[in-house]
Amino acid sequence: MSAQHPVTLSPTAQPAEAPAHPNQFALLRQRRFAPFFWTQFAGAANDNLFKFAFTVMVTYQLSVSWMPPALAGLVIGALFILPFLLFSATAGQLTDKYEKTRIIRFVKNLEIAIMLVAGAGFVAGSAAILLGCVFLMGLHSTLFGPVKFAYLPQALNERELTGGNGMVEMGTFVAILLGNVAGGLLVALPAIGHTTVAVACLALALLGRLVAQFIPPAPATDPGLTVNWNPVSETWRNLKLAHGNTVVFRSLLGISWMWFFGAVFLSQFPSFAKDVLHGNEQVASLLLVVFSVGIGIGSLLCEVLSRRHVEIGLVPLGAIGMSVFAIDLYFASRALPPSEVLTLAAFAAQPAHWRVMADLLLLSLFAGLYSVPMYALIQMRSQPTHRARIIAANNILNALFMIASAVLAGALLSAGFTVPQIFLFTGIANAVVAFYIFLLVPEYLLRFVAWVLSRCIYRFKVRGDEHIPTEGAAILACNHVSFVDAVLLMAASPRPIYFIMDHRIFRIPVLGALFRLAKAIPVAPQKDDAATYEAAFERAAQVLKDGDLLAIFPEGGITRDGQLQAFKGGIMKIIERAQADGVRAPVVPMALTNLWGSFFSRIEQGGAMVRPFRRGMFNRVGLNVGAPLPAAEVQPALLRERVAGLLQISA
Repeated sequence: MSAQHPVTLSPTAQPAEAPAHPNQFALLRQRRFAPFFWTQFAGAANDNLFKFAFTVMVTYQLSVSWMPPALAGLVIGALFILPFLLFSATAGQLTDKYEKTRIIRFVKNLEIAIMLVAGAGFVAGSAAILLGCVFLMGLHSTLFGPVKFAYLPQALNERELTGGNGMVEMGTFVAILLGNVAGGLLVALPAIGHTTVAVACLALALLGRLVAQFIPPAPATDPGLTVNWNPVSETWRNLKLAHGNTVVFRSLLGISWMWFFGAVFLSQFPSFAKDVLHGNEQVASLLLVVFSVGIGIGSLLCEVLSRRHVEIGLVPLGAIGMSVFAIDLYFASRALPPSEVLTLAAFAAQPAHWRVMADLLLLSLFAGLYSVPMYALIQMRSQPTHRARIIAANNILNALFMIASAVLAGALLSAGFTVPQIFLFTGIANAVVAFYIFLLVPEYLLRFVAWVLSRCIYRFKVRGDEHIPTEGAAILACNHVSFVDAVLLMAASPRPIYFIMDHRIFRIPVLGALFRLAKAIPVAPQKDDAATYEAAFERAAQVLKDGDLLAIFPEGGITRDGQLQAFKGGIMKIIERAQADGVRAPVVPMALTNLWGSFFSRIEQGGAMVRPFRRGMFNRVGLNVGAPLPAAEVQPALLRERVAGLLQISA
């Protein structure tokens, strides 16, 4: 990017358009993402190189009477997490108030200063100095955390947000892995280990600061904010602020649970490798490598599986996989016979260990599928002016959940649980917690059903999905071919949709429950039930007034002959009610194709859903989306003409 045409990101919204790219890796060639990615990569690598080198040093090389080797990892971990509890709320405010690139560069300058002090501590072999630097590096990460996730929605549009988050998650875990490996290797170098670690930490800090210079400006989202420097009251205020948006807050809890889940496994890897797998230190490192690779693969798969939208239907899939493979890890590891200490080669040579590694890889892969869409949802649904403070609230909750995981794991070990039994307990607990979260936030479950239907029952292709608004009120008008039309529209939209549906569909088992869960609006003919008829239009007007998406099937019922029926006047009444509230919502025409003749259509004389495998599985169906019509131009005949034109596009 030339100096004459600098990149400046929007302060409160995602860019309306972004350069087309084939996949998330292409973002690494764009200035709005690449410098930020490598800055956070260098920071995560430096955090972990420093911490692990220090841990190895006090465990194997120094004799510190006031910090026994057995407690070194616990003390270092606790000191690093402490700033997240104390200063996350302040960091969130600063990120909302000031330009984000300015914050990033300040944090990287702070990292250089900390590494200069840490270098002196390594050379002098001073555990006290290095413990102080652990706390300061925790502060560095606390300040960077809100910027890390608040920057992305300003730099990326909705179609890129899942891929961008996947890249960041993958990069973070790879950096953690490389930092740990490098820290362990460098500190063990005879005679020059400590000096080499000091130089490496400073070099990474300088590299991160250099790359940060190329991050484009990201303007403040709330420059008039008055900073509250009291961490206690501001932490409470941040949690209340997050609690104000039910879906966002419960998603924060879901992410924090993932950190709880992951922390249990990561903390037990050394004991698991030594006491259960009978492996040496290299086997413990292998567990970390496999776990990190799994997280990275899962994070990158999110964009592929989500059609480059924020697809929260992947979250239940991730939760199911986490539980299944955590439980199987217990069964795979409990029957391993006693043996002498195994080297890495000897460990890998035994087929019984392959199942353990496969479970660990798939467990962490599904954790990646679970977490990335949740992060993207929080970024997309949080109010831009408060986004960094919401992320700060997430960091606070993450820290609390990680502390709770350490306490629970310690309590279970004290109660006589083995490490495999702790994994079993965690897998079962994950299933219970996930089920509870999905009951509290049914949108996750609904999107999962839509995701399964559109990928595992049908081959669903969407054309023109860029016409579905990513923000603001709009009316979606679609032909009505089958009982699952609404589910397929859910799968195509990055946002929740409120449907106006014939009240009789709510009587159908399973589908009726699904649509009630989706808060669909029942409507009946005025002559049959005037109260339901009027209530439906009042509720529809409120949906549009709230800035949400409303879907209607203007034919008034499912086609019985596969042909597009005449459009009724209900949509005009919705538009008029909305205009009375000052809302002029555009109308987006849509056409579902190739669904006629499927199990869920009314092609059979006996009705729908008579022959389950009438057309087999994985049939190709489609949704064609047209350009929005201004509310003032909409008429039933014109709208029907637009939908009819979309039906001519081959599925």
